[in-house]
Amino acid sequence: MTNISTKRQSWVDFARGIAIILALYRHVFEGLKNTGIYIGKYIALEHFNIMFFSFRMPLFFIVSGIFLSASFSKRGLSRYIEVKARTILYPYFLWGVLQISLQVIFSKYTNSDRTVSDYLNLFYQPRKIDQFWYLMALFNVSVLYVIIKYVVKFKTWQQLALGIVLFFLASYFHQHNIDLGFLTDIFSFYIFILLGDLINKVMRSENNIKLFQSWRVSASLLIPFLVAQGYFLVTNLNHPEVSGYRYVEYYQPLLFFLIAVVGCAFIISICFLLQRFNRPNWLRVLGKHSLYIYVAHVIAFASVRALMINIFHITNIPILFITGIIFGLLIPVLLYRISEKLNIEWVFALKERELPKRSEPSATIANASVMN
Repeated sequence: MTNISTKRQSWVDFARGIAIILALYRHVFEGLKNTGIYIGKYIALEHFNIMFFSFRMPLFFIVSGIFLSASFSKRGLSRYIEVKARTILYPYFLWGVLQISLQVIFSKYTNSDRTVSDYLNLFYQPRKIDQFWYLMALFNVSVLYVIIKYVVKFKTWQQLALGIVLFFLASYFHQHNIDLGFLTDIFSFYIFILLGDLINKVMRSENNIKLFQSWRVSASLLIPFLVAQGYFLVTNLNHPEVSGYRYVEYYQPLLFFLIAVVGCAFIISICFLLQRFNRPNWLRVLGKHSLYIYVAHVIAFASVRALMINIFHITNIPILFITGIIFGLLIPVLLYRISEKLNIEWVFALKERELPKRSEPSATIANASVMN
């Protein structure tokens, strides 16, 4: 098989674009719910919010895992960890501190309840800092996985066994309200980055592109996708006692895994179709800027929402919802473009140091992004 190593696969950007839009969907909608504005008339928004949750975060980790081994081969362990720290951990702390600070200063106009003690949560309780938990989880899982694979030298079956054990332990911890801080996210998502790494050669092979870009693949996944999403929605709605509609995730982990994998497979198949037709370009652009959108979108849409509610007294849910998503996507991209022109990209990520090329086989990896 001949792997694509010198040419960017645009399906990755489409996948990142879809994933970041779904992330904004949830965050904008949950933010509106927390304002106290009545949303009962728009229950469909809640239902889609629940369904998207079944595969949205696993998709981030699977796509990241697909490029993990190539990234390691290009850089080696020390530089791999350094790059992850520069592109994931650095913006995590920088934008996490900024967001907490703004929420404390403008507490009168936000629906968050922040105090200075929340700065400490960045180190051990990232789930309490809105969307930022994902960046900490991605850094931890990525680094832990390469160490176990390349330093400890676990075989594939050992990695699978470890991933399965961690995944079911995470479910056990959730069921019994055992809070392990950032460790729980490592347990939950290790299996998904492993899955991405296991399929990386298949997904990045030129020989398979024609098959993946076929309508037949998406069509064959459509019914399983709809059935899985329907089950996830109905089952969670029938168990409102589990906060956040997470009954399937916490109490039916095997089904949750299957539902997540089917959802990710369907979305990826759609992204290959988009690559085939090379459109829409705006979605690919969002995917390329997914990291910058992820760290800044809450600040962006929360500011717009506060302005619309408190200054213009707009309380219409569809208007607030659509406006929140649009500005949550566009403002971070605009901020990054401005930072490029001003040569201050460090406000989003630290550039990788230029070092002599390694002698090992290398692969050109996508620009630093939320799933890189």
